[in-house]
Amino acid sequence: MSTTPEDDPGAVSAPGWTAADIPDLVGRTAIVTGGNSGLGFQTSRELARHGAHVILTARDAAKGAEAVEAIRTEQPEASIETRLVDLADLDTVTAFADTVDQVDILINNAGVMMPPRSESAQGYELQFAVNHLGHFALTGLLLDKLKSGRDPRVVTVSSFMHKRGRIHFDDLHGEHKYSRSGYYSQSKLANVVFGLEFHRRLRANGFTVASVLAHPGYSATNLQTSGPTGVAKLALKMSNKFMAQEAEMGALPQLYAATHPDIESGQFVGPNGRREQKGYPTLVEPLEAARDRELAKRLWDVSEELTGTDFGLAR
Repeated sequence: MSTTPEDDPGAVSAPGWTAADIPDLVGRTAIVTGGNSGLGFQTSRELARHGAHVILTARDAAKGAEAVEAIRTEQPEASIETRLVDLADLDTVTAFADTVDQVDILINNAGVMMPPRSESAQGYELQFAVNHLGHFALTGLLLDKLKSGRDPRVVTVSSFMHKRGRIHFDDLHGEHKYSRSGYYSQSKLANVVFGLEFHRRLRANGFTVASVLAHPGYSATNLQTSGPTGVAKLALKMSNKFMAQEAEMGALPQLYAATHPDIESGQFVGPNGRREQKGYPTLVEPLEAARDRELAKRLWDVSEELTGTDFGLAR
């Protein structure tokens, strides 16, 4: 396959592809952020089932341990562990990265969705901090170890809501005018802009690490109910029940992106159903603005400055 989102993103699909089609992953190490629940849990579970050593990260040590125990109960042979990472605190991201010896697959999965305005430990708007900046920093800190990985891949998990987003460079942290959904969409657009720019910089510098994007469509997880409050929380709880697909299906695009032998750097995987809300993995198109290279450079520079992370990748 040579198709990328910047060429003909709809050319390849995987009708009926499920987790049962994941190839043998024995000997490979995968890191899944936010692996204790929802899509991250399903992803960790299936990667372990197919032989990968999985490092499941969580911001709550007890919840991480519970998730590992649940997977080991189902799969006694699973090679899996949990480590603490709070993406809202860049100090914990750095501390975690220092403990990693090997990584072949990094899945930037963790996220927060539509909370009241709050700030990270470093004073950044929480959704932008967790969904984008924390993963940006983690990827940069692990890049040297990824370079020596086997078929190394970074999967950055976005959302179809990235298509509603714009980067508010004049009010990046919502200090003047904050919208829960607007700043969620900003963070998800930032994921896509980052993933595509990372792909371009990797190739420009001759590295074989793949930067792949994925989104789960509309999937029922605790993401929709742990952040929103009031009427929004009730509405999302009801739509989870009647409209969303199960987390097992929602995890398929990121599993496909992480493991399918034909996936290439720069591609974007989402569900193949109507409006990309449900279905089996297929290649999808990002918002046209996400391909803007000047936007990408500006976001990259701001992200390096805010996180103190230097990827060492010339443009």
